[in-house]
Amino acid sequence: MEMIPYRSNTGEQNMAIDAEILDSAIDKNLKTPIFRLYGWEPACVSLGRNQKDDFINYDVLKKHNIDVVRRLTGGRALLHDNEITYSFVCPVSYLENGEHVVSSYKEISQILIDKFKKLGIELDFGTSKAIRTKFDYCMLLSTGADLCYQNKKLIGSAQCRKNGYILQHGSILYDYDKELLEDIFNEEIDTNSITTIKEIDKNLTKEKVIEILSS
Repeated sequence: MEMIPYRSNTGEQNMAIDAEILDSAIDKNLKTPIFRLYGWEPACVSLGRNQKDDFINYDVLKKHNIDVVRRLTGGRALLHDNEITYSFVCPVSYLENGEHVVSSYKEISQILIDKFKKLGIELDFGTSKAIRTKFDYCMLLSTGADLCYQNKKLIGSAQCRKNGYILQHGSILYDYDKELLEDIFNEEIDTNSITTIKEIDKNLTKEKVIEILSS
């Protein structure tokens, strides 16, 4: 597996890099996966591929110098701020069950489960719940492909597929500003449904997490 080291970029740059990695893998007929870690500078709201943006408070984004970008993948909006983001690109044939969407999510996410074990954090896929479509903030939605700690969502992921290849990327919450999220998305954030690395282990630095995820 090829590893691309952690680096912070603008939202537009991050989405362009993910798209470039996917297209390059297709062009080269790459047989092995590429794993990338990245951050966002400045903070950025990403919208799902077909998601409307009429729920966003753009005055709040302007006040806090927060960008907006559209992802290649589907799903709902995310605020990328105090987090670590990953992307994983591979041919469908690389996975044991690559043709099956939920199974492929779980197979790719197992890489994250194994890495978090090295940090003393046991993740699983939690309890799959019916998607509550009224929420625009992605972390409030729960699916069987999410990674959870003690049944609270820590990592939300999304996929797209192109010419026999998969791009899966996802948000790993280090910490978040509840008030800011509620101001941006105009909805109440249920802190009982999500968790963060900082909440799980306040002594675990973002740098240490990046180090382990990069190993």
